[in-house]
Amino acid sequence: MKRIILLLSVLLGLALILAGCGKSSEGELTKVRLSEVTHSIFYAPQYVALTQGFFEEEGLEIELINSQGADKVMTAVLSGQVDIGFAGPEACVYVYNEGREDYGVVFAQLTNGDGTFLMGREPEPDFKWSDLKGKTIIGGRKGGMPAIVLQYVLEKNGLKVGEDVFIDTTMQFAAMPGAFMGGQGDYVILFEPTASTMEKEGKGYIVASLGEESGEVPYTAYFTKKSTIKKNPELIARFTRAIYKGQQWVATHSPEEIARAIKPHFPDEPDEILVKAIKRYKDQNTWKKDPLLLESDFYLLQDIIKAAGELDKIAPYEKVVTTEFVPR
Repeated sequence: MKRIILLLSVLLGLALILAGCGKSSEGELTKVRLSEVTHSIFYAPQYVALTQGFFEEEGLEIELINSQGADKVMTAVLSGQVDIGFAGPEACVYVYNEGREDYGVVFAQLTNGDGTFLMGREPEPDFKWSDLKGKTIIGGRKGGMPAIVLQYVLEKNGLKVGEDVFIDTTMQFAAMPGAFMGGQGDYVILFEPTASTMEKEGKGYIVASLGEESGEVPYTAYFTKKSTIKKNPELIARFTRAIYKGQQWVATHSPEEIARAIKPHFPDEPDEILVKAIKRYKDQNTWKKDPLLLESDFYLLQDIIKAAGELDKIAPYEKVVTTEFVPR
């Protein structure tokens, strides 16, 4: 009888353990509101982290919000509408330089360079940057990374913006494809998958890669309020680990595998467009393999912004960037 009771006790204990292991973690996950600057294949490691369960592994449930613009992302972060913002690091520089006490702090970098492509109205297999003389390029919001890096690339190739070539900075990124197809501008810069989709439909043609031409620039990163880091550093650490897992996964998988992984976030995009766009980004070393924003890259970014006439003073790396959450 004692043996039976002992056996039943052991079985009951095992059942409780197994029930605990198999228990749904939905009620235990910490919800994080994440605002992204736009929705693009350019951010593949983030979507991989979402679909492969890397956030859940860290005990996080992500509510993803598309704010369509770095200025709107930063506003959402500062007002407390979201917990974490995902946009160009320049947004944090601007806010810090305004003197705000509880400013945005960058804690993880995702992309390694520009993700836009210059598109014209006709195929230009022999395209040269000098071909842009006298032309107008739809370049996104004034002060935003797309317009800033575009100006950097143009001037790097000997074109004076405002004299040799003109950048239209009157519209948000979401409005740019429609404006171009409606007849505005001679060229436009667009992210994937919009660029490949327009090319497939014969509504525009990729003539150059801004990422290839500009080189490594800390283009898109995650940030939160200084007070959030102070109050909840463990949440930021867990979020960063999930992003790192996404970066590592993308670095070790093929374009086809990445396309299958991010398909739930781009359900209407044909597989061929996803694979083509991912291969383009992979070939130009678009994605960081870890979330560390280097000091030298941060100051290079500010030099580019200053040269574009959008920055009066340089913000210190140790104030605007933290590396304490980067996996070592």
